[in-house]
Amino acid sequence: MSTDVRNIRTALESIPEPWQPHLLASVNDYAVKVVKLDGEFVWHTHDDTDELFLVLSGRLTIQLRDRDVVLGPQDVFVVPRGVEHCPRADGEVHALLVEPTATVNTGDAGGERTAPLRELGGA
Repeated sequence: MSTDVRNIRTALESIPEPWQPHLLASVNDYAVKVVKLDGEFVWHTHDDTDELFLVLSGRLTIQLRDRDVVLGPQDVFVVPRGVEHCPRADGEVHALLVEPTATVNTGDAGGERTAPLRELGGA
């Protein structure tokens, strides 16, 4: 992890595909991730941790089993640990996520959408 200043916009521009989280910064045992989202993800839970979503651009719907939470630019929502959820972006969304470094993006669901946390290249 670089100790240099990072620019969120530049970091997002370097991400080629949606649903591929990249490490922007580390804070203690937490990762601050940037990600592009487009389409529907997978239903999953994180049994051991909350997950913070901060939408930078676009419109993100976090589907919960009992309701949908709709986030626009500058909106923040925390999915509590153990709550099943499925993010959906109807068009490209840029977001920042904060969660423990070892958190797997697909939580308990696994599958083909599971992606390693990537380092940013030159951002």
